[in-house]
Amino acid sequence: MKPKQKPMLGIDISSTSVKLVELSHSDKGYKVESLAVEPLPANAVVEKNIQDVEAVGETLTKALKRSGSKCKLAALAVAGSAVITKVITMPASLNDSDMEMQIELEADQYIPYPLEEINLDFQVLGETRGNPDTVDVLLAASRSENVELRTAAAELAGLTPRIVDVEAYTIENATNLIDTGYSPPVAKNEDEEEEERQPFVIAVLDVGATMTSLNVLEDGNLIYTREQAFGGKQLTEEIMRRYGLAYEEAGRLKKVGGLPDNYIPEVLEPFKETMAQQVSRFLQFFYTAGQHHSVNMIALAGGCSSIPGIDELIESQLDVKTIIANPFANMELSGKVNAQALSNDAPALMIACGLALRSFS
Repeated sequence: MKPKQKPMLGIDISSTSVKLVELSHSDKGYKVESLAVEPLPANAVVEKNIQDVEAVGETLTKALKRSGSKCKLAALAVAGSAVITKVITMPASLNDSDMEMQIELEADQYIPYPLEEINLDFQVLGETRGNPDTVDVLLAASRSENVELRTAAAELAGLTPRIVDVEAYTIENATNLIDTGYSPPVAKNEDEEEEERQPFVIAVLDVGATMTSLNVLEDGNLIYTREQAFGGKQLTEEIMRRYGLAYEEAGRLKKVGGLPDNYIPEVLEPFKETMAQQVSRFLQFFYTAGQHHSVNMIALAGGCSSIPGIDELIESQLDVKTIIANPFANMELSGKVNAQALSNDAPALMIACGLALRSFS
């Protein structure tokens, strides 16, 4: 009998907040046991790089208290821009320990940093197409400081970090829980006797405060990722300029309302148009990089996906079905989870959710 794994808190340290999710799993499916979103002090994290580890540790301590969780194990993630990934081929005959030794011997061919300055990990993806004697292996490396600052912040909050993942792969995990309601069309092959299923390609745009990431999945597997500086901070700064507000006040009114009547037509609508253009540009990068010229669906995640009507605008401008990502839609909730708060925050909790899922893999 497989021993029951201890749950881990999924902890997403973004540029503006610490997000925390705890899940449990049973025959009925997943259940949200606890969650919290706690704002970070200004400049504690800049473009996903921790600048003030004590401030992040204090914020995480507050988030833990707010969540009511008793869990002490943590799963964290580093941004894709802080990670080098490469798929290499290795002999299929090697066991894990032999493969680890071989990869460490050859890693300097693939990683442009001294090995003593990086954290390195690998995962066997499966047999190489067309060659049963080799396997494809995903190699991931990050500067040690990227990993150590995150684990140090968790330890300051009294947690024990068990896993440090890559954000793109946590989004892959969470995306596979989204109920897309999509049935890919079936196309006939050349002789029109058999029917073959078309792959389902979904583009997940995670638009945060300062960074946007595009993660494209084909039939549930990550095939492309890209990050770029763009986010809701630009809207907050425009509100500051237009109405002479401090940054914190501009951010608060953006969320709760109370801005002048001309805010929606003169500030919010132009930002929505800019966001739609950014989504289009991201997809063009994807199309020019590979075999695909279209996607079946766009899922919007991150704080900016909560802007009213942004999904309809992007769908109409790009002519692609667009949804707001919610990996929790089919989960049970514990008594200490506020259903409305979870619904509001769900698109911004993709990374934290994907990390919490690591408890069961």
